[in-house]
Amino acid sequence: MTWPARPAGHVLLMDGAWILLGMMGAGKSTVGRALADALMLPFRDTDSILQYKLGRPIQQLFSLYGESTFRQHETAILQSLDREPGVLATGGGIVLAEANWTEFARLGTTIFLDIKPEKLIERLQQSKRKRPLLLAEAWESKFMDIYETRYPIYRRADIHFPLDPTSLEEAVEALAKKVRSQ
Repeated sequence: MTWPARPAGHVLLMDGAWILLGMMGAGKSTVGRALADALMLPFRDTDSILQYKLGRPIQQLFSLYGESTFRQHETAILQSLDREPGVLATGGGIVLAEANWTEFARLGTTIFLDIKPEKLIERLQQSKRKRPLLLAEAWESKFMDIYETRYPIYRRADIHFPLDPTSLEEAVEALAKKVRSQ
């Protein structure tokens, strides 16, 4: 699968993608779209690609296939992508499969969008979007278990980018500056 055509007047920063990793609620898709615009690069989202290919929302995919099969589909999506300049947002659990780290290395540079768990919980409480792994009464406790398991895995990313509570514009400006310097 190829990326959309680059905008006219685009200056290549690298030959691969900037791959955004992080917990659910970190803003990978939102920051990714804005970063792609700032860098004049195409944007892709593994969850959107997966929903398009399988014709169902993520929550339905989880309930129909289970997490294990869902994760296999995520790996297949990564394997279908070509190494090209762009910004790629990923699902929060995509880091769990070791094979995906091989694909990340093939596709580009990984960036961990690191946000404090308290801020993530606050965002998830305000979100209308239901997260399949958090459909439980004590979801905050489940979230913290997931966070503690995944945090060391996210730290494997090529770039660690703490997202302090700033505006989207400030965060994207700082991240764009950081990737331009790479």
